[in-house]
Amino acid sequence: MKITQGKIAELLHEPACEHNHSKEGDKKKTACQQQAKPGAAQGGCGFDGASITLVPITDAAHLVHGPLGCSGNSWGSRGSLSSDSHLYKMGFTTDLSENDIIMGGEKKLYKAILELHKHHQPAAVFVYSTCVTALIGDDLDAVCKAAAKRTGIPVIPVNSPGFIGSKNLGNRIAGETLLEHVVGTAEPEFTTPYDINLIGEYNVAGEMWSVLPLFEKLGIRILSKITGDACYKEVCYAHRAKLNVVICSKALISMARKMEECYGIPYIE
Repeated sequence: MKITQGKIAELLHEPACEHNHSKEGDKKKTACQQQAKPGAAQGGCGFDGASITLVPITDAAHLVHGPLGCSGNSWGSRGSLSSDSHLYKMGFTTDLSENDIIMGGEKKLYKAILELHKHHQPAAVFVYSTCVTALIGDDLDAVCKAAAKRTGIPVIPVNSPGFIGSKNLGNRIAGETLLEHVVGTAEPEFTTPYDINLIGEYNVAGEMWSVLPLFEKLGIRILSKITGDACYKEVCYAHRAKLNVVICSKALISMARKMEECYGIPYIE
C-alpha cells in the first residue's frame, strides 16, 4: 500500500467516526483530527501506532527497517500477552548504519528477511518502514514481494514512517495493511452462525482473557481477534465472521466499516 496525500486524507476523513454520526452526505467528511499541536508527537508517531496494532500477532515476525533506535525506543512497552507463540516478543531490526543510509538499505532488508525466515520460521513477516528509510526512498513493497516469492511465506510491508502523522493515523494504516494483505487470504475449518471478530483489543496485561469466557458462556465464538493474542492465520479468515465488535481502539473503526462494504459484515462499537 502506497501512502499518498490522498490516502492520508481518506484515512483521516472517516465517515463512521462518532463525530460524524449525526451528519449527512459530504458533511460526513469532516477530518477526525486537525493539524497536530506542538508536542503532540510525544504521544506516539505513525510508526509507533502501526506497531502497537500489529505486533500482538503472536506467531509473526516484526522487522523494523531502520536505525536501531526505532526498534528499541518503545519495543515491548505495551505488554500484550500471548497464550501460544512468543515470537512477537523478539525485536528484529535491520539496524541501518550511515553507509546503509547513503547507499540504500534494500539489499540489507532482503538479506535480513531471508535470515529471519531461516532461523525462526515465522507464519509471516511484517516489515515496518521508519522515517529514515522513507526519506531515502527504499521500496518496501518491491523488497517484500521478492522476499515472499523466495521464502514462500507472506512478507507484508507496513508503510507508516514516524513523520507521516500521529499514533492514531498509524493505527489506521495498520488496519488498511491487514485489509489489503491479510484478511480474506485463508478460510476457517468451519463456521457457525455465532462467529464474531473482536477489533481493536490488544490483550494488554491479558485483559482480554477475562472477557473470552463470557462470550463462551453466551454461545458466541470468537473467530478472529484483531489483534490481541491472535495467530496470523485467524486474521486471514476474519472475513467469515457474522459480526465485528469494535472495542478499545476506535482508530480501527475504518477497518470495520470497510469490512462491511467488502464482505457484508455489520459492526457495532
